[in-house]
Amino acid sequence: MKISLFITCLGDVFYPDVGKDMVELLERHGCEVDFPENQTCCGQPAYNSGYHKDTKKAAKHMIKTFENANAVVTPSGSCAGMLKEYPSLLKDEPKWKARAKDLADKTYELTQFLYRVLGVTDTGATLNTSATYHSSCHMMRLLGEKEAPYKLLENVRGLELRDLQNKQDCCGFGGTFAVKMTPISEQMVDEKVEHIEETNAEVLIGADSGCLMNIGGRIQRQNKSVKVMHIAQVLNSREKA
Repeated sequence: MKISLFITCLGDVFYPDVGKDMVELLERHGCEVDFPENQTCCGQPAYNSGYHKDTKKAAKHMIKTFENANAVVTPSGSCAGMLKEYPSLLKDEPKWKARAKDLADKTYELTQFLYRVLGVTDTGATLNTSATYHSSCHMMRLLGEKEAPYKLLENVRGLELRDLQNKQDCCGFGGTFAVKMTPISEQMVDEKVEHIEETNAEVLIGADSGCLMNIGGRIQRQNKSVKVMHIAQVLNSREKA
């Protein structure tokens, strides 16, 4: 199956290794992966800040960039969710709305694509550690995906997955929310870190780089020993048992 990789801004700038792990995972499961170099930001920061006119420019560019893709896969539930907002954003422009719907219908977050499209439950990964998983808001609420990450993590050899208290709660990032509402955001991420510590897990796993950047930054500032990993890194891990 041919798929196009939508790497996202954070993936491109801060987490390039996640993109590499993602490509290796997809290729191992029979996919041919290409990377449209014209891709840019999906427009989510502008959209969430109310600048919908500016967002339309980014949306139209992304629609044209991925128009010929059979499927678009991204390591971010948040950015996948944004692409699925395009039909609503362009609802007053019928021709663009139809093209936006085509893109939305073929866009998937990584674990969602592996589990629901390819039917993968076991990626052959091995990671000998204890971990807990943070469920990102956009993954659960925008995509409605609550099952795929857990189904895949259950079959990682050597991984002891521990339940995270209040796992449905936001980590406080929210993109521009963390900048505009810093004191509230700080308290939210502190609570998240507290619950992570309660699990005594060695690793925090997440499927959205924004959440991992926020939680990981707080863990680092508090000099905690918890390691942060994107789920693509875990599912592509080949530690010896």
